[in-house]
Amino acid sequence: MNVLALNCGSSSVKFRLLAVEAGAPPAAGRALAERTDAVREGDHAAAVRRAIELARNTASIDAVGHRVVHGGARFTVPTLIDDAVVDAIEALEALAPLHNRPSLAGIRACRDALGGEVPMVAVFDTAFHAALPERAVRYAIPGELAARHGIRRFGFHGISYAWATARVATLLGRAPDDLRLVALHLGSGCSAAAIRGGASVDTSMGLTPLEGLVMGTRSGDIDPAIIGVLARGEHVPVDEVERWLNERSGLLGLAGDNADMRDLVAREAVDPRARLAVDVFCHRARKYLGAYLAVLEGADAVVFTGGVGEHQPAIRQRIADGFAWCGLTLAPHKNAAHNGTDGVISADGSAIRALVVVADEERMIAAETVACVVRAGPARDRP
Repeated sequence: MNVLALNCGSSSVKFRLLAVEAGAPPAAGRALAERTDAVREGDHAAAVRRAIELARNTASIDAVGHRVVHGGARFTVPTLIDDAVVDAIEALEALAPLHNRPSLAGIRACRDALGGEVPMVAVFDTAFHAALPERAVRYAIPGELAARHGIRRFGFHGISYAWATARVATLLGRAPDDLRLVALHLGSGCSAAAIRGGASVDTSMGLTPLEGLVMGTRSGDIDPAIIGVLARGEHVPVDEVERWLNERSGLLGLAGDNADMRDLVAREAVDPRARLAVDVFCHRARKYLGAYLAVLEGADAVVFTGGVGEHQPAIRQRIADGFAWCGLTLAPHKNAAHNGTDGVISADGSAIRALVVVADEERMIAAETVACVVRAGPARDRP
């Protein structure tokens, strides 16, 4: 089956056309075409139409898989898309405005271009965390308020974590069920996850993708009272403060003019604000690494993924420094050698292995799409 895997971000559309066999592992899918296009003036539909055109020039499209960031409590597995599913994803837009809106634009553009004959599947970033234990799901607010407004931890980057878990198991020659893993997805969006036996048991992002680690433009963890202080002090509504925390904070807010880790690392020796941004970023990541080692009562491996995690050996080293007490030590030559490539970067004899895994959400999306379509059966059998 030829699956068009679409990953619509706030400013780009990534696609890959993969030939995938039912039941085959995700890595087995053969890439037929791929590309990342910038979204111009917010027109995701035009970028998706271009992706479909490029893919069709290569091979037929038998199914489409869409990455959807927020599935709420309803969507805990990949789901065939129909009108009701589109409406439900739209209803969740307020919880992930930077993410669900582009996904919806991609879904609608695909439905317009391909019609109803090509099955489409929504693959949710939140699904990987759907079975979080209650102690990790709940916020310490009045239970009746949490229930009334659906306030709980959902977690994100689940497609990336599913891929990383599978790849670590392969690289270490172990079964996913046999691993305790701390995963750090570090990119423009950042999160951490504690994974036991292939399942998420805690994660840093919460009700929305704003909580947790310092990110490119998102603040991550803050004192909740800051929102009220800023709203009153700046005479703006809470919505505006939330926009600042999503779009003007994180590395950008600390450095003042840049959220690109490559530039900040290059400038930190001469720019105090760049140095502060990198220090805060690494400090927050170290806190979560230590916390999740405690949650898991030790770990078999720590994995770095995402654009920063894959391509910044110096950042990986700074996050891992000082963890020799628990058996985690990086080998500098291995760490430097894996710049955008999968591999083990821990020192020989390290009790906790450290690895780099290049994120490949599109392969997971394609594999999950095929599995969902096969489960649903032929078109005539679908509701």
